[in-house]
Amino acid sequence: MAKKPENPNYKVVAENRRARFDYAIEDDIECGIQLHGSEVKSLRIGQSNVAESYAAVEDGELWLVNSYIAPYERAMFSHEPRRRRKLLVSKKELANLWNATQRKGMTLVPMVMYFNHRGIAKIKLGIAKGKKNHDKRATEAKRDWDRQKQRLLKDHG
Repeated sequence: MAKKPENPNYKVVAENRRARFDYAIEDDIECGIQLHGSEVKSLRIGQSNVAESYAAVEDGELWLVNSYIAPYERAMFSHEPRRRRKLLVSKKELANLWNATQRKGMTLVPMVMYFNHRGIAKIKLGIAKGKKNHDKRATEAKRDWDRQKQRLLKDHG
């Protein structure tokens, strides 16, 4: 059976690698992003960062705060690199996110920003609880033990 060619539109633009280390992610949700034209052009050439950003529900809307999209040099009307960007979700999802953040004390962490198979910019938010330092150490110890176990199995297997 022939392997299906990979979709040329799908492209990961920015990834938050520390999210899984700093937070215990319980669920995730895909959101659309309201962007200006120069922001889309800048994302297409991969100039963005979501590592120090977060999402918040304010006044019945979902916002991406402190994400960085570099200015596009050739744009006639440039954008502000760290402006607040509106995230697009259904009303039901928005109610669930508000409930998780306000009542349960969860955090909305951007995990990955990408272009989907149709070429539309999306962001995956993790609904997470912050880890304490001892939790982070336990995660690191488990990861080290798993690596060591794999090495032992590879050497003796």
